[in-house]
Amino acid sequence: METGRRRAAGGQHLKMEEIQNMYARMGIDREVYTYGESVLKGLKERFEEIDEIAEYNQLKVISAMQDCRVSEACLSGTTGYGYNDLGRDTLEAVYAKVFRTEDALVRPQITCGTHALALALMSNLRPGDELLSPVGKPYDTLEEVIGIRPSKGSLAEYGITYRQAELKADGSFDYEAIRAAMSPRTRLVTIQRSKGYQTRPTFSVGQIGELISFVKQIRPDVICMVDNCYGEFVERIEPGEVGADMVVGSLIKNPGGGLAPIGGYIAGTKECVENAAFRLTSPGLGREVGASLGVLKDFYQGLFLAPTVTASALKAAIFAANLYERLGYAVIPDGSESRHDIIQAVTFGTPEAVIAFCQGIQAAAPVDSHVTPQPWDMPGYDAKVIMAAGAFVSGSSIELSADGPIKPPYAVYFQGGLTWPHAKHGIMKSLQSLVNSGIVEKGRLRL
Repeated sequence: METGRRRAAGGQHLKMEEIQNMYARMGIDREVYTYGESVLKGLKERFEEIDEIAEYNQLKVISAMQDCRVSEACLSGTTGYGYNDLGRDTLEAVYAKVFRTEDALVRPQITCGTHALALALMSNLRPGDELLSPVGKPYDTLEEVIGIRPSKGSLAEYGITYRQAELKADGSFDYEAIRAAMSPRTRLVTIQRSKGYQTRPTFSVGQIGELISFVKQIRPDVICMVDNCYGEFVERIEPGEVGADMVVGSLIKNPGGGLAPIGGYIAGTKECVENAAFRLTSPGLGREVGASLGVLKDFYQGLFLAPTVTASALKAAIFAANLYERLGYAVIPDGSESRHDIIQAVTFGTPEAVIAFCQGIQAAAPVDSHVTPQPWDMPGYDAKVIMAAGAFVSGSSIELSADGPIKPPYAVYFQGGLTWPHAKHGIMKSLQSLVNSGIVEKGRLRL
């Protein structure tokens, strides 16, 4: 019996040695590997909590699919006008149930998250209305949609004005400033859940609910829209359950589960969703047209996988936060904070470190690992941006990816990971790249 135990222990030790040797073959030094493993030892309970949320959300998705009677026929697509598309219409009913809203629009014709947000805004605002952001500056690509930076077709060109209320120094809502910013012309309040290229906290669904309640007490008729990108399935509840009139996101982020090749969604009240459908296609046509082509199976299966894929991305974010926090870098959220999106910000303070980090993430990719990313002038941004994303779906940020603008405070934004083992390798590779560049000395890994 004792001999058998020794053999079992020896076999387990051999397996661990094999894993370490595999990391070494993939360019990870022993010091980097050992440091990463030491960080992971303290994260077991956090990971168990994430798995519990994933289990709950997985059951929620399955329940919605069963209630909507998803069938094999739903997985086939239509062409041409797309009339009577059973799979498309059923999928939208599933999304409405998952996000606890009256209705939903889920279409491959929505090209990205920015397009989904622009569609939601342009379809529910009219000339003379005012848009209010109570959470400060919006994400960079929305500046041109709104008209903060002049652009053809912006809301400003249609006579829709914009105001914003800044957050307090601690990142919380400034309710008095929000009250002062609201006017009789305020028609829609846009709440960006995630941080974008900022170093503020991400808002929990509970915080968003409190903000919506405050706005509705002042003006019950104001539409409250939540940019839910990167936040889906991170918590047990979604913004539609706390009063949001519209919840908007991209399918090549969390809800697509890494399988959706394109698409976006708008879930919300029937009126808001109907307005969006008529703007997406044409007055008089609305949601009745829009062929699903061959993507429905990927949309359904991606949504089915989304809770566990999001869990992997969350584990990656927590691992990265703890790994870099111990090295002395400012991280948001910090290593112990609760999580409300999958994005991890790390402030390095130098452009060289941002570039080295992203190049390490790229080197860990299953696709284009041999490519070396460099900063470039990307449409919609006011500074050069570096992006690392060796993805199966181009630009998919639920897959292992990192990006950041090359401007102060020189922070990088890490997100995604379809599987935890790949995400873990990517984070190790990012640190290895910093070590190889001389930015992080190996002696610091012995802390």
